[in-house]
Amino acid sequence: MITKLSTYITDNTIPYRNLAVEEYLTLHTEPGECILFLWQNRRTVVIGKNQNCWKECKVNYLEEDGGYLVRRLSGGGAVFHDMGNLNFTFCIRKEDYDVDRQLDVILQAARLMGLDAQKTGRNDVTIEGRKFSGNAFYETGDFCYHHGTLLLDVNKEDMSRYLNVSREKLQSKGVDSVRSRVANLIEFYPEITVKLMQEKMVQAFGMVYRLDPQPLADDRIDWEDVQKKEDRFGSWEWKYGRKIPFQYSASSRFAWGDVELQFQVDGGIVKSVNAFSDGMNPKLVSALPAVWEGCRYEEKALLEALDQVSGDGQKAMEITGGIELEQQMKQDICTLLKECL
Repeated sequence: MITKLSTYITDNTIPYRNLAVEEYLTLHTEPGECILFLWQNRRTVVIGKNQNCWKECKVNYLEEDGGYLVRRLSGGGAVFHDMGNLNFTFCIRKEDYDVDRQLDVILQAARLMGLDAQKTGRNDVTIEGRKFSGNAFYETGDFCYHHGTLLLDVNKEDMSRYLNVSREKLQSKGVDSVRSRVANLIEFYPEITVKLMQEKMVQAFGMVYRLDPQPLADDRIDWEDVQKKEDRFGSWEWKYGRKIPFQYSASSRFAWGDVELQFQVDGGIVKSVNAFSDGMNPKLVSALPAVWEGCRYEEKALLEALDQVSGDGQKAMEITGGIELEQQMKQDICTLLKECL
C-alpha cells in the first residue's frame, strides 16, 4: 500500500546521468513509497535494452550533430528526446506496482489543462488518436519502474532524421520499434511549458494517490554510486556491445565501378566481411575484409582501417590516365560506409 509520495525533479540534461539516477532511485525506493522522477535529455535517441541501435537510428548522424545514443534498462522501442520533451519515471516496489494507476497520473495531468487524454493499446497515451506519451517498464527483484515520454514541443524534423531511417538491408535479431502517429501537446495547448507540465504532473500525482507529494531529500542519493552507473550507461560496451547479431549489406555504383559490402556483426564487433566490385582496382576492395574483421562497427574505427588499405594504386593510375583512382575509391567507399552506420 502506498503511504508516501516523493518527487525528484532534475535540471541535468546529460542522458547517462539521468538513467543512472533513475536506476538508483528505483533500487532505493522504500516500502510503501512511490517516487516520481521528472527529467529531460538534450538531443538523444534512447533505445530499448534488446534493440539494434543501427537499425533503430542513424547513429553517425546523431553523433555528428552532438547527440547521444542511450540504451536503457527497459524494453520497448526507440524514442527521441530533446528539450521539448519531459520524461517521467515512477519508481515503486513490486507489491505496489499498478500500471493503470500510474497512467492515471498522466491522464489526470493532461485533464488539468482541459485536454481529453486517453490510454490506448498497451502503453500509449493519446489525444484525438495521436500519441503524445509512450511508456516502458522494468523490473528487478522487488523493485520496478515505469517510465516514458511526454511530448510537449519536440522537434519532429530531428525525430524523423534520427529515427525514421529505412534499413531494409539490415537483418537483426533485435526488437524492432513500432512507429505511431505522434503529436506535441503544444498543438492542443499552446500555453504549455516544461515547468507547467512538471507542476501538473506533481499535482496529478497527489490527486491520484490521495497523498501529499514531498521533494526527495538530496542526501538520500549516493552520488558515487550514481557515477558508477553513469559510467556504465555511457560505455561503448553497454551502448553498442550487446550480443545482438545482425547482417547488413550496402551497395552502390560509382564512376570506377560497382561495389557491395556485406557485414556480419555481433556484440558491436565485425565478425566477417564480404566485399565485391567490378572496378579496375580489385586489390583495394579485396583487402577490405582483412582490415575490417575484428573492428568495432563504428565509423571512426572502420574509416581508420580503410585508410590503411593499399591497392593497385600505380596500376590504376596508369589505366585511367593518371587519375588518382585509389584515393577516389576510398572516398566513395567512405560514403557507402556512412550509409551502413
